[in-house]
Amino acid sequence: MIPKVVQVVPTEEFTVYVYFEDGKIVCYDVKPLLEKEIFVQLREITVFMNTCTVMNDTLAWDVSGNRDNSACIDIDPDTLYALNAVKEKIA
Repeated sequence: MIPKVVQVVPTEEFTVYVYFEDGKIVCYDVKPLLEKEIFVQLREITVFMNTCTVMNDTLAWDVSGNRDNSACIDIDPDTLYALNAVKEKIA
């Protein structure tokens, strides 16, 4: 079974709360990836926050702005699901 992401909530600390279909919640720290070429455009916090979404049933950034599933930056849902579960962050 491939875990399905149903909601993502980005934070200004370059982390994303990821909600799975089965109720599991994880917090994914994107900071280590920002040094990689493909993620450079996400270093700008407004781009990181505003393009963060669910595409391809996983955490993604719609950097093209046209909801093209083949042009987004996404994270393997198995990688996300392997993270330790966290409690929901209440604002």
